[in-house]
Amino acid sequence: MSEETTVKATESMNDYKNELEASFRKLSEGDIITGTVIAVTEEDVTLDLKYYTSGIIKAEEISADPDFNLPESIHVGDVMQTTIIRMDDGEGNLLLSGKEANDILAWDKLNKYLEEETNLKVRVKGIVPSGVIAYLEGIRGFIPASHLSLDYVEDCNPWLGKDILVRVITADKSKNKLVLSAKAIEREKAEEEHNHRISMLTPGSVVEGTVESLMPYGAFVNIGNGLSGLVHISQISTRRIKNPKEVLQTGQKVKAKILNTNDNKISLSMRVLEEEMIDTEAEEASKSVEAYSSHESASTSLGSLLANIKLDN
Repeated sequence: MSEETTVKATESMNDYKNELEASFRKLSEGDIITGTVIAVTEEDVTLDLKYYTSGIIKAEEISADPDFNLPESIHVGDVMQTTIIRMDDGEGNLLLSGKEANDILAWDKLNKYLEEETNLKVRVKGIVPSGVIAYLEGIRGFIPASHLSLDYVEDCNPWLGKDILVRVITADKSKNKLVLSAKAIEREKAEEEHNHRISMLTPGSVVEGTVESLMPYGAFVNIGNGLSGLVHISQISTRRIKNPKEVLQTGQKVKAKILNTNDNKISLSMRVLEEEMIDTEAEEASKSVEAYSSHESASTSLGSLLANIKLDN
């Protein structure tokens, strides 16, 4: 016998030994065991447990989701964790429950989703007062109407049957309380889009906007595209003012220069534009005076020259 044949034979014997030992391991009701799906019908699922007998899960013991469809959701080759609820189902098989195992294991997963702020897709399965119901890891979860969207939701019915992305915001096994939120994800996306628009602004550029609110410390100006900037009271006018209301009013159209966009906040200045306008006017006035002085000087010199010329009659 070749060395290669000997190695393969040894491996086969070890595999057989391990399977044999596994098949006679001691199991008890309440144990959580893992098996591979080898058959699926409308009524039940059969699992290979690497045991001397197979495991059977009745359809009603697989999921608490009322819309759960066994043939569509479970397939041959799937690996499932289950709980033993009876050592003999009357036909020599272990009777198993997916729901009981899930109730034990799901909350660990849900708490991990909570900690890691995982985005998860769920389907809205029911409407209840002040929100909707969706199942996650087989556990019934509640999505308050206030957490369905960034916008105010008055009627939840249009959400029925929709797939939405959510995050776990409460997972309390002791109270059997699972709360989900789609709003948290939408808010994050909106912030990312908002910050991107801000990043496209160029400090030093001039923008036009509408005064949307006045505060003791400055004025907030809506510059369009969902963006607003702050004109600090010190940047409103070249003259000293005690309150923005002295020179501005809500709804007023103004121009301002972008000073910076640090920390995704837009700082504006109206004073800089006013100073630039004053400087421009002063420069133009200076040029006018200079031009006038040069013209006057030239005229006087020519007049004096002609006055000294004597013409013979």
